[in-house]
Amino acid sequence: MKQILYALALTACAPAAWAADKLSLTEVSSYLNGLKTAQASFTQINDDGSLSTGKLFMHRPGKMRFEYDGPDAGVVVAGAGAVVIFDPKSNQRPETYPLRRTPLSVILARNVDLARANMVVGHSFDGTATIVRAQDPEHPEYGSIDLMFTDSPVQLRKWVINDDAGGQTTVVLGALETGVKLSSRLFDTELNKNER
Repeated sequence: MKQILYALALTACAPAAWAADKLSLTEVSSYLNGLKTAQASFTQINDDGSLSTGKLFMHRPGKMRFEYDGPDAGVVVAGAGAVVIFDPKSNQRPETYPLRRTPLSVILARNVDLARANMVVGHSFDGTATIVRAQDPEHPEYGSIDLMFTDSPVQLRKWVINDDAGGQTTVVLGALETGVKLSSRLFDTELNKNER
């Protein structure tokens, strides 16, 4: 389930034509702040090369849920300042981490400001997408996230989590639905997948 934790760095996105211009940090921050509720399918490429799929739900600020496909697949819930990993194959209690210790905290903040000192450690354009590498400026040891955006309109297409051990987990997002009505039970860190 370690790879699931590393997948927690996100927002939601939709496919779009590849961008032709580098986006400013102000444009990227405004886009993220404009996302309130959203849902999307995702494909996760784990550090070992294996693939996982599922559905993502987001309610900014502070709430996100990853539901992995499969009868015994895990669920990851961010809410109430914590990230909880439910693994039905484990006999142990769910793993819990402070939200602020994951790269997800950069995206789920009440006010995303990528221009904040030391938060962005990379801002580049590869000819097709704007890539922003962000981290918690007070705790770079928590890892970083590479967010990849296209333009016209601004869209987040994927992100890559870089952990402190050198591992990478990539999440590619499918068609985004924004402004959706989401049950608060989706983000209840006391409930598992079968109880919502």
